[in-house]
Amino acid sequence: MRALSSQYYGMDAVSLARTLVGARLFRSCAGELSGGTIVETEAYCGVLDRACHAFGFRRTARTEPMYGPPGTAYVYLIYGLHHCLNVVCLRREEPQAVLIRAIRPERGLERMAIRRGRSALVGGAANPELTNGPGKLCEALAVDRSCNGLKFDRAPLLITEGRRSSIRIQASRRVGLGRVGEFAAFPWRFRGEET
Repeated sequence: MRALSSQYYGMDAVSLARTLVGARLFRSCAGELSGGTIVETEAYCGVLDRACHAFGFRRTARTEPMYGPPGTAYVYLIYGLHHCLNVVCLRREEPQAVLIRAIRPERGLERMAIRRGRSALVGGAANPELTNGPGKLCEALAVDRSCNGLKFDRAPLLITEGRRSSIRIQASRRVGLGRVGEFAAFPWRFRGEET
């Protein structure tokens, strides 16, 4: 299993969000590998995107990883409860990132099920409830602020190539955006379905 190189992430967030659907995300923890195929992403396009944490050149300790090199993990806490995992992209000092919203669970199902307090299987197949939301997938993969600033080209976080040719991608508006004006309607959320 070979991780995508750091150079791979040197594109804008919208392009990367679409491209990552069908790739595979893994987390190595205590010698075990958990993860699966990325099936939903959202693009956050930097200083001009009102929905982006770096809008208006906002730069804080929280957003600092977004200003780092492409292929860096940006992990933050929402509502004081749930972590969210993002992939920083484009180039240094141009803060864009892709939120990984959901994966199809494929490896380490039992470990993910324990972390989530759910059944690993439903009807003989992997339980999609393990990882079908950004907070859920972080809990299932044991992703928290300790992963902030890590690179995706080496353990413990890895993004590898997948089977993108068999996935149809649909674009829609991003989820849960409040007062961001016209940016709420931009089709920067990407979901993949098997064809």
